[in-house]
Amino acid sequence: MAVHQEILRAAVDELSLDPLNPRLGRKNTGRGVTQERVLELMRSWSLEELAISFVKSSYWPQEALVVHEEELYGTDSLVVVEGNRRLAALKLLKRAVDGDPVSSRWGTIAGMGIPAGLFDSIPYLLVDDRSDIVAFLGFRHVTGIKEWSPAEKAEYIGKLIDDEGFDYREAARTIGSKADTVRRNYAAYRILLQLEALDDVEVAYVEERFSVLFLSLREVGVRSFLGVDLDVEPDQLHEPVGDDHMNDLRDFAAWLFGTPDSSPLFSDSRYVGTFARVLESDAAIEYLRSTDTPSFELAVRKAGADKPELMGHLTAATDNIEQALSLVHLFTSAPDVRSAVERLGKGSLALVRWFPDLAVHLLGEGHETDSD
Repeated sequence: MAVHQEILRAAVDELSLDPLNPRLGRKNTGRGVTQERVLELMRSWSLEELAISFVKSSYWPQEALVVHEEELYGTDSLVVVEGNRRLAALKLLKRAVDGDPVSSRWGTIAGMGIPAGLFDSIPYLLVDDRSDIVAFLGFRHVTGIKEWSPAEKAEYIGKLIDDEGFDYREAARTIGSKADTVRRNYAAYRILLQLEALDDVEVAYVEERFSVLFLSLREVGVRSFLGVDLDVEPDQLHEPVGDDHMNDLRDFAAWLFGTPDSSPLFSDSRYVGTFARVLESDAAIEYLRSTDTPSFELAVRKAGADKPELMGHLTAATDNIEQALSLVHLFTSAPDVRSAVERLGKGSLALVRWFPDLAVHLLGEGHETDSD
């Protein structure tokens, strides 16, 4: 990796923020995005905390920025490709020191006293080409200690595949992940782009819960409903959802992420598997499409998707009863144990009565099997 080891230095005004930084968001990146706009977008990134640390401790050489010299806005520039938060904090701090703070908070920080030369000698390492730090950025921000958001990670993976020509395994090795994880991230990212192209989908809702989209692609029911095949190479996954499933994709987005007029069917990502089973049921899908304000619980019942939950309850209850049987003979005279057994007995009888043949078998001929 051609990152030079010699620490160079530059004044804060000689360094440019990266307008291609994935953290700015897909709609906010591009070589034409101005420095002022980039700085505005970054103001919510807790930059005040960094500024205070600079004021108290100055700027250490081991915090050197990573810089690529390239053309920006028609001139050769030193563009920071790693360390943009630090540079943005320094730029806003200098602005405050120069008498133009963006808020009273920045004015207060500037009044704390600025170490000599803080803005004049920023350490940086020069990189020969942006591609030389692909692996470094990927590992650091996708799987490392300074993680990007799920949507930002997926976008980075998308760029590795679409722009750099990586396959799933190469991208996985680059960022220190697994090929299957990279594959699903890529598919989810490409689906996000497809949703963005649909006028009637609020793609911001999808981005906010991108991890749910990523998780949903593990489910066979979701992939089948959308017609997505993950067992293909990237060039065949560029448009994961075919034209014949576009209406399905619209409905999927509305149900999973909501719309300006309706909430998503559920908010807990643990229900993604249940939702996938709902999508396997024609009756449940018909209900969801024919109702203005569908209920997730009713859709689950129509699909029979709550059967695994019922089986889980029954299995757990049976296991607990078997454990109790090994101890109950020791406490037959305890009132609280007797009360617990009575409650268990009433519940068990009510449960068995839903199965008349079992009631006859377990309780004997002539036993009442109705629910009275």
